[in-house]
Amino acid sequence: MPTAPLDPKTVLGVDPWLEANVGAIVHRHDLYRKWKDTIEQNEGGYDPFTKAYLKYGLKVNPDGSVTYREWAPNVKEAVFIGDFNDWNRMSHPMTRDQYGVWEITIPAKEPGVCPIPHDSKVKISMIAASGERIERLPVWIKRVTQDLSVSPVYDARFWNPPEAERYKFKNARPPKPRSVRIYEAHVGISTTEYRVGTYKEFTANMLPRIRDLGYNTIQLMAVMEHAYYASFGYQVTSFFAASSRYGNPEELKELIDTAHGMGITVLLDMVHSHACKNVLDGLNHFDGSDHQYFHEGSKGRHELWDSRLFNYGHYEVLRFLMSNLRFWMDEYQFDGFRFDGVTSMMYVHHGIGTGFSGGYHEYFGDSADLEAIVYLMLANDAMHTLYPNSITIAEDVSGMPLLCVSVPKGGIGFDYRLSMAIPDMWIKLLKHKPDDQWDMGDIVHTLTNRRYGERSIAYAESHDQALVGDKTLAFWLMDKEMYTNMSDMTEYTPVIARGIALHKMIRLFVHSLGGEGYLNFEGNEFGHPEWLDFPREGNGNSFHYARRQWNVVDDQLLRYKYLNEFDKAMNHTEERYGWLAADPAYVSLKHEVDKVVVYERAGLLFIFNFHPTNSFTDYRVGVEEPGKYSVVLSSDEKRFGGFDNVLPGGEYITTPMEWNGRKNWLQQVYIPSRTCIVLAK
Repeated sequence: MPTAPLDPKTVLGVDPWLEANVGAIVHRHDLYRKWKDTIEQNEGGYDPFTKAYLKYGLKVNPDGSVTYREWAPNVKEAVFIGDFNDWNRMSHPMTRDQYGVWEITIPAKEPGVCPIPHDSKVKISMIAASGERIERLPVWIKRVTQDLSVSPVYDARFWNPPEAERYKFKNARPPKPRSVRIYEAHVGISTTEYRVGTYKEFTANMLPRIRDLGYNTIQLMAVMEHAYYASFGYQVTSFFAASSRYGNPEELKELIDTAHGMGITVLLDMVHSHACKNVLDGLNHFDGSDHQYFHEGSKGRHELWDSRLFNYGHYEVLRFLMSNLRFWMDEYQFDGFRFDGVTSMMYVHHGIGTGFSGGYHEYFGDSADLEAIVYLMLANDAMHTLYPNSITIAEDVSGMPLLCVSVPKGGIGFDYRLSMAIPDMWIKLLKHKPDDQWDMGDIVHTLTNRRYGERSIAYAESHDQALVGDKTLAFWLMDKEMYTNMSDMTEYTPVIARGIALHKMIRLFVHSLGGEGYLNFEGNEFGHPEWLDFPREGNGNSFHYARRQWNVVDDQLLRYKYLNEFDKAMNHTEERYGWLAADPAYVSLKHEVDKVVVYERAGLLFIFNFHPTNSFTDYRVGVEEPGKYSVVLSSDEKRFGGFDNVLPGGEYITTPMEWNGRKNWLQQVYIPSRTCIVLAK
């Protein structure tokens, strides 16, 4: 049945300001419908179309034989080679079909016995249209390994472990979280030791830590195989291979299954915005042409990232990318994706040298890359059709309208967008303005300025800030004193006292006001003392900064524990009251002289005093709901590095008189300098 056309009234029902752009929105939806109907007619719908990973690459058949298929339309000959045939370039020629798909079936050694040894090396050897012999790693390969002592180029390996060594999933996926509290993590840096951490270690050491901190979702970075460790995972070479730096595919499955057993949802950082330009072990020039998976010439190259750009308007590229999503959901049981580089995808200028003011003319028209936008619509629609509880998050800095509206309503179909303006704001404030010049109205505006009805993930600082050359919030706040005054045995200096107080306040402010989800990059919850710098030539290939120092937060003599405890309390309070899943907050007070902000969300009353020196006794605050309120969270508790001036449990009774536009007020609230408190009925 053809996909229903988009009614312009549906779009205007979501956002009346889009009236001038309804034509463009209907047009892109028509392009999406055309693709969806083509897939339906040719393939039988999303389900068969996204299962190409069961057809392409290496497949073991029930009789033990192995079939290898590869799409390489621009080559004249193809031969399958590897350890199994002593790299003989004659013995295993492949045959081509009318679509440029090459195929070979290697018979079983004996009934049920695979002819290719498990974990042995394989390649495809081809004669390009130019007559040149080219050798490549199979595109759909599930495991590639790198031996830097020999070469930085990857080897493809045939992953086919014996039945006893295959990981069997034990746990069902957890229910979709009501409020997403995301812990963004990188397996390799999750060790205190001077090396690459492993999937096994992450499962044993990190999962319990993340669960205890109160995060219900993990976003795993740098899993798709990437040639250069220091790329943070963003230069992908093998899209179906889980990075072998950290272990083997079965160990990643165990990690995800164990997380599910703890009730934790696991998202994959998905890089479909570009691909590594490597030829020998990547997709670039796979069949000798410039235009197989990518656009030809400059259109197919990202000038800042020095990488290749996909041709999202090509049938086989759509099959490859959408099957890639399905593969990670099916094979590894991921629960969804954070799509990297969405701004780069959605605009022909890739966001380079372009600022976005929020004017609607910037999102539609000549600058929109309709092929990429339609790919994102198809990808989101397919994932939400096949996996109704899956979660997709867009990394977009532009503020594209309808990004997080479902595809049938004219949207691009993401569940959430990352609120990228929030971390930028905190850096600017900490860098350029003393505390007494902070503008409460501007801060609140940045935290609350989001498209109505489209959900956002708020975060106080990004993973990029942790990298060498930039600074985390803790570093901006405390800088070199982190090396001398983070022990309880040393003086509680003004710099450290301010840093610990503001670190807690900023995080709760962002968590409770900034979005419908919250994200933290690993280590930042406790103010990790060092930056992140991956081994590279420029640092003598050192692992000194390519790790997370859990020892400092676990040391009960150090003050990092206070920040860690507050992060835990904040998440567990959200779990109890659910402010992320509630309607946006109502802000009743932004007092520029007192530096006080008051708002209500999910039936809670939040009071922040950012003043550097002034504490307020008997402070009157407005609140809509009458009743008896008590403190459920205070940043001033001793266990959070505070002074115990405001303790949980103190009670306040409302007076039925209007104050700050609310029907009632609370009198005599004590709110010390640089403290935040949360009250509940």
